[in-house]
Amino acid sequence: MISKEDDLLYGLVLAGGKSVRMGVDKGAITWHGKEQRYYMADLLQDICSDVFISCRAEQQHEIDVKYKALPDTFTGMGPYGAILTALDAHPGKAWLITACDLPLLDRGTLQFLVQNRDISAIATTFESPFDGLPEPLITIWESSALPVLHAYLSEGLTCPRKVLIRNKEQVKILTPPHPDALLNANTEADAEKVREFLHQK
Repeated sequence: MISKEDDLLYGLVLAGGKSVRMGVDKGAITWHGKEQRYYMADLLQDICSDVFISCRAEQQHEIDVKYKALPDTFTGMGPYGAILTALDAHPGKAWLITACDLPLLDRGTLQFLVQNRDISAIATTFESPFDGLPEPLITIWESSALPVLHAYLSEGLTCPRKVLIRNKEQVKILTPPHPDALLNANTEADAEKVREFLHQK
């Protein structure tokens, strides 16, 4: 159930990367019986008012028509451009952003993020268990983050993690309840770790 406080929370699956290190489209990998971008979108459907899959313009035709595609209007910036596109496309909405290369991300972790959301902050995020830094790609970005992101863009900065680090006083940072859920699968070596984890589970 979506509470009154969360009725402005939209979901966005980041699936517009070129997956150079993996060698295959990470969003199309099947970890849980369906392509990962759709698996992630379905997880967000249970938590968010509306859900979109972020993609490059040339990818839009590849997205299943059962899902809403949101092609980047800020191009060549990776996740930063996708986040800006989402915030610009729906003014006043907050966005729960998730990368598609998080095969161990679970509903409980996402619910924990939403339940501990600080709507007075520009973002609510997790501290990465791998490097201790804020994890920008499993984050609720509030609508108030839009002018902040535009300001950094005007200075040539397009790293969402740096925005979180430089604005820590305006960011709520949580300890993830399940640290393994934040594991990125960017390479074949990462994918092997995920396969081992899922096999043991």
